[in-house]
Amino acid sequence: MKEDTPMAIADTIPILRKAEELSKTFSDRAAYYDENNLFPKENFNDLKQAGFLALTVPKQYGGEGLTLRQFLEFQELIATGDGATALSLGWHLGVILEAGEKQNWRGRAFEQLCRKVVNDQILLNQAATESITGSPSRGGLPSTSAVKKDGGWVLNGTKSFTSMAVALDYSLVTARISGTDTKGTFLVDHRLPGVGVRETWDTISMRATKSDDLYLDHVHIKGEDLLFTHSGKPSPESWYLQVPAVYLGIATAARNEAVSFAQSFSPSTLPGPIKDTPEVQRKIGEIDLELFTCRHVLYGTVDKWEQKPEKRPESASELAATKYVVTNSANRVVDLAMRVIGARSLSRTSPLQRHFRDVRAGLHNPPSDDIVLVNIGRKGLG
Repeated sequence: MKEDTPMAIADTIPILRKAEELSKTFSDRAAYYDENNLFPKENFNDLKQAGFLALTVPKQYGGEGLTLRQFLEFQELIATGDGATALSLGWHLGVILEAGEKQNWRGRAFEQLCRKVVNDQILLNQAATESITGSPSRGGLPSTSAVKKDGGWVLNGTKSFTSMAVALDYSLVTARISGTDTKGTFLVDHRLPGVGVRETWDTISMRATKSDDLYLDHVHIKGEDLLFTHSGKPSPESWYLQVPAVYLGIATAARNEAVSFAQSFSPSTLPGPIKDTPEVQRKIGEIDLELFTCRHVLYGTVDKWEQKPEKRPESASELAATKYVVTNSANRVVDLAMRVIGARSLSRTSPLQRHFRDVRAGLHNPPSDDIVLVNIGRKGLG
């Protein structure tokens, strides 16, 4: 059986062809970074050399200007090699894609940051989650504060789950503007005094994302570093579909591992490889149907977003449902792949045990399953 790949057109598009090449290299390195709980510097050096940090930068600012669909296809492909690298990169690329789409940053801040991405290969991410307030998807104001002083701002607070924290050049930090109930997003240069990282990340999943704590201790920034303020109901964020795209890529890698094993493993109790047994065929059939469904749900949602922009304000529940369907299905795929391989999949040398641990993280990326189901239920009940 032919190896499953995210996109059949990968060999016709230079970017995806290079991504496929890098994903194989990343796969070879994945165990090392996972076992040692390290940020994958080599992978990001390769991504920088390929110019991939600028994939979602608009063309007028020197980037590739990938569409949402192209971005997700790329993410899925990179994730077949290393999910942690893909998820981390996706935060950087997604933030840029969203800002370019919404055009809600003040002045020329977006253009200037894009130029830095293209020319200086800077790495950035959002810093929104806090251990006290939890995920931003559950609402509530951040405890991180922004106080106006001398025409600028002073930031104090701690952000958790800040992927790539040890390698970031800039963060987009959410903070409550002192004396108000207004939340702002601020651009923070990590070279500034008072910006630091506490390496608290010690999980069993997505270890190489290095999602450590970012702390801000009386960090002085300029007035124009307030990029925008948040008002009203948050608008749907399509770029966040990079989350299910990444876990779909991990599931695809698990599927390919199971197929390869089934094609080559011939126990003494059988006349040939286990691929000839009905039970293995049934499990691979289940896996491929799960992946088939995932891709249709994910890219169907993307196509609707891109082709019917007038429907975007009402698409929040559909985006959340897509994340729910794909991440849960990805977990089922990895489970089935491990059942095909059997106890060997539990070996520390097997990539399946890493895929199993990593794919679990998708269930905890926001929005959480309970919120998705309750909101869909409320909508259905009227």
